[in-house]
Amino acid sequence: MKQLFIATLACSIASAQQFPFPSAGSIERLDPALDQLIAPGAKIEVIASGFTWSEGPVWDKANNRLLFSDVPENTVFQWSLKDGLAIFLKPSGYTGVSDYGGEPGSNGLTFDRQGRLLFCEHGDRRVSMITKDGGGKITLADQFEGKRFNSPNDLCVHSTGIIFFTDPPYGLPKKENDPRREIDAFGVYRIGLDGKVSMAVPDLKRPNGVTLSNDGKTLYVAQSHPAEAWVMSYPVDEKGNVGKGKLLFDATELGKTDQGLPDGLKTDTKGNIWCTGPGGVMVISPAGKLLGRILTGHRTANCAWGDDGSTLYLTADYYIMRLKTLTKGTGF
Repeated sequence: MKQLFIATLACSIASAQQFPFPSAGSIERLDPALDQLIAPGAKIEVIASGFTWSEGPVWDKANNRLLFSDVPENTVFQWSLKDGLAIFLKPSGYTGVSDYGGEPGSNGLTFDRQGRLLFCEHGDRRVSMITKDGGGKITLADQFEGKRFNSPNDLCVHSTGIIFFTDPPYGLPKKENDPRREIDAFGVYRIGLDGKVSMAVPDLKRPNGVTLSNDGKTLYVAQSHPAEAWVMSYPVDEKGNVGKGKLLFDATELGKTDQGLPDGLKTDTKGNIWCTGPGGVMVISPAGKLLGRILTGHRTANCAWGDDGSTLYLTADYYIMRLKTLTKGTGF
């Protein structure tokens, strides 16, 4: 397994330097408004491959590169147009010495307002941060009310500096039936500026991706539950407190016919939500209307804005893809 992975990675590094990049998939246009977001004729490019399960992409503005997790391989990779693909950090989410199931590594990645890289770690069951002074990682949160998290999955940072993250069971070796579980709920949590952890959303069955609207007033959470494949929205006040949620988009029926469930998601400066799920990436208006889909042909876990903010990068199973758009992501 490891030898095959290393050999495949070597091929990926080589192929990352070849131009033009191969294209894959298609764009499904369900509303004319999508033409203002994705140009007719836009192509989905495959920029790297050979991963076991790619996840958690984030654009590193300071170094002009994409960072992303390969969860089963306990590795964070970096990719840039100039230098191609390389290992950024290994181990990325599990530092134990014994086997820890199929998804031990980091998952969601993001940067805080000071440019520090944050991690959701499956195996070490924590939210962590790499310090900027070369001091290595520190733990931001690893428990709630004295009990260890399940497997922090995805995270985002509010303009106040408050961190939101989800804690489903996917990183536990036996998932929801794992004897290591200490918390009954699969919650969405809030790390306050004082470091205190509180439960922001207690009643979702499988919270997964989490992001904020372009104005910071709405928290979006994707639920990867086949019977309730939802994108939820929650009001957020100026202090980062979360109110009662409502259903924004129901992808349950789509999930019955197309591969995938709501997973990672991001927003653009026009208020639209770009959420991975059935078929690839669903483009949803602020009012909850499905405008179209980026059909990748592969299980697509997450997405992130990069370059000048108009390129959408996709982690799609063993591929990394990208799509040039006509909008810009929140934060650019």
